[in-house]
Amino acid sequence: MMYGSECWPIKKIQERKLETAEMRMLRWICGHTRLDRIRNETIRGRLGVACISDKVREGRLRWFGHVRRRDVLALVRSVDHLIVEWRRCMGRPRLTWDEQIRQDLLVLHLSEDMISDKIS
Repeated sequence: MMYGSECWPIKKIQERKLETAEMRMLRWICGHTRLDRIRNETIRGRLGVACISDKVREGRLRWFGHVRRRDVLALVRSVDHLIVEWRRCMGRPRLTWDEQIRQDLLVLHLSEDMISDKIS
């Protein structure tokens, strides 16, 4: 379900759909239904599972750390400076991966240096 999530800039609607699908699976694992009226936090606590949006954010930041530690001439780093010429559709600009990383860092009160430094 989370394959390739390191590269997803997720919108709130998509995040909510992921959390809904996750909770349906967790309820199925526990043998509960929505009619049992058991809170999501209770089910997560019983199974010892973190929220999927936190796991997606963790994976994104882990990948960001890998990318930052690579050599500047590496292919994965050169994509960061790639300029793509396209005609943008009307409306709000799409959320880029870099902007999503910046938002994740703000939410967790971290700096780019803290992500780049890997503790051995």
